[in-house]
Amino acid sequence: MATPSSTSTSSSTASATTTKSGIHKLPNGSTIIPASTRPDGTTRKEIRVKPGYKPPEDVEVYKNKTAEGWKKRGKAGVPGVEVEEEKLPPHKAAAAKNARRREARRRAAGEEKGGEVEGDEGAGGAKNGFAGIGQSDSATQAEAEPEAEAAKEARKLAKKLRQARELKEKKEKGDALLPEQFAKVIKIQELIRQLDGLGFDAEGEKKIESGREEDGESAG
Repeated sequence: MATPSSTSTSSSTASATTTKSGIHKLPNGSTIIPASTRPDGTTRKEIRVKPGYKPPEDVEVYKNKTAEGWKKRGKAGVPGVEVEEEKLPPHKAAAAKNARRREARRRAAGEEKGGEVEGDEGAGGAKNGFAGIGQSDSATQAEAEPEAEAAKEARKLAKKLRQARELKEKKEKGDALLPEQFAKVIKIQELIRQLDGLGFDAEGEKKIESGREEDGESAG
C-alpha cells in the first residue's frame, strides 16, 4: 500500500519538467533525480537535488548572435534552393550543388573576358604596353636570379677555402690534423677552380671582365 508521501511525490513527478541531465523540476520548485531501476532489477531511490545546483548538461552555452549571424550568412545561398536539395538524395544534392558552382565559375570567367576586350578597345593598345613592361621585368628578374645564386655559392666556397688555408698553415707549423681536416687541405686547388668557374677570385670577390679592364686602362 502506497503512503501519502509516495503518492504525492509520484503525482508531482508526473507533472514535473525534465532537464537535459534528467533532473525533474517539480511544481513546488524543488528538484529531484527520480527513482529508476538498475539492470539487475533493484531500484534506485529518488534523490533530492540541492537547491541552486545545476549540472554541466543543463548549463546553457552562450552564443554571440552577431557571430552566429555572420556564420549563417554565407550558408544562406539562394532562397528556396536548399529546400529543394533537402528533398533530393544526398548524392543528387551534391551533384546539383557542384553544377551550380561550375555555372558560377563559367559566368565569372565570361564577365572577366568581356571586360578585357572592352579594356583593349578603350585603351587603344595600352594593355600591350603594360604587358611589355611586365615581360621586361620578368626577363630582368630571370637574369638576376642566376647571378644571385652564383654569388651565394661563391661565398660558401670562399668560406671553405679560408678554412682549408688556415688548416694548411697549422699543418706547416707542425700541428697534427684530423683525417677530415687533411681532406679539406687537399681540396684547396679544387675550390679555387670552382670559384674561377663561377667568375670569382680566391677571396670570393667577383672578377672584373677583361674587356672592362682594357676600357679602364685606355680611359686612364
